[in-house]
Amino acid sequence: MSFLLDPGFWEVASYIVTTLALPFAIFLFVFEQHQARDSEDEEAYQLLQDAYNDFLKIVLDNPDLQLRSATSRSDLSDEQKERTLIIFEMLIALFERAYIVSYVPHMRGVALRRWHSWDDYMREWCRREDFYYLLPQLLRGEDKDFADYIRVLAEEERADKLVNIGHGD
Repeated sequence: MSFLLDPGFWEVASYIVTTLALPFAIFLFVFEQHQARDSEDEEAYQLLQDAYNDFLKIVLDNPDLQLRSATSRSDLSDEQKERTLIIFEMLIALFERAYIVSYVPHMRGVALRRWHSWDDYMREWCRREDFYYLLPQLLRGEDKDFADYIRVLAEEERADKLVNIGHGD
């Protein structure tokens, strides 16, 4: 126990802590923070997916609107048009939330794969003529970056649809 009184011992111990233990502790802290962030991101993604599934239940509860068909109905009553508009407003709010929570430019890895799911959902809905034509009204007051993003998607899907119609598809 006399080594505890030796200043040389404490100098060596200090050196060991500085060169080995401190960097290890920093690495461990950063690693745990990264793991916690990944868990939070996964939880946020799962909550958004659950919300989209809940939205699809609303769509299923309104079969007369035929919202899952490839083409929109042009013979809707005023009440059906109002329900369609409300359902589309709910969808835009969900898409905006997904965009704000999940989208960052230049994503990679898991984040990019997660975002592709939302991008696919948005594109699918933008292919519907009724949704496409209501977008200006639906996007009033929404986040500017989100609105710009979905407008670009809508225009891309519209152009693809017109090209495919022109080729007889």
